[in-house]
Amino acid sequence: MFIISYIYILLSIFIIPILADPSMEELEGTWTSKSNTVFTGPGFYDPIDELLIEPDLPGISYSFTADGHYEEALYRVVSNAKNHSCPIASITYQHGTYEIVSNGSVILTPIAVDGRQLLSDPCNQDNPNESQYSRYVQPTFFKTYQKFVDPYHGRWTLQIYQFDGSKMQPLYLAYQPPLMLPTYALNPTDSASETASTLRNSNSNSKRSIKNKLKRSLENSYRTNAIKKNYFEDSKFDNYWWGSVICLGLISSFVFLKN
Repeated sequence: MFIISYIYILLSIFIIPILADPSMEELEGTWTSKSNTVFTGPGFYDPIDELLIEPDLPGISYSFTADGHYEEALYRVVSNAKNHSCPIASITYQHGTYEIVSNGSVILTPIAVDGRQLLSDPCNQDNPNESQYSRYVQPTFFKTYQKFVDPYHGRWTLQIYQFDGSKMQPLYLAYQPPLMLPTYALNPTDSASETASTLRNSNSNSKRSIKNKLKRSLENSYRTNAIKKNYFEDSKFDNYWWGSVICLGLISSFVFLKN
């Protein structure tokens, strides 16, 4: 009973605070899946030429800012059980704003004019060698999420639960601050549909101005202040780690003396 009490105290001090009180500061950063090849930012989508850049391997990435902006980069491949030569692949880019509601759910609202998708469905297209490039908009609802340190990989981990409560593949912190494209509308065409954007003018001068801003942004993309993160570089976690070691040491000593 005494040991159980110690374990509960350990969890209360070092683990529970990581999972409690969801906030935008908690989500801040660029998160990527296990393949570690898909990241948001200019390496995934070129907004000047409106090009989606295919990563080496499938995977997903989400970036969040502390002031309510997000970006998503998805590269998904779905196999065909009946015909293995007919996989469906999609590359999707969206960005916009997000909010965390009181119950911990997360709502992503994309900028409608900026979403893009490249879809390859070789067995259901007129030309199997061509992919379909189109505008894409899909608001997203996450039921909840957890942020914790994965004891196996030793990295900050974001476990997202989708709208139906099912687990999304875990995401690992890759950059902080996040690696992202500008958060305003990148390719405005219709002022009525530029949600969450302050750039409402769609005339040619405005478009040229935006293109110039984007060009400068992409030229500076590799001078980003986003820093690659890993488990042991986080000073906050370092405190959790050594505190846990001390508590476990005390518990072991108590058990040894008792026996």
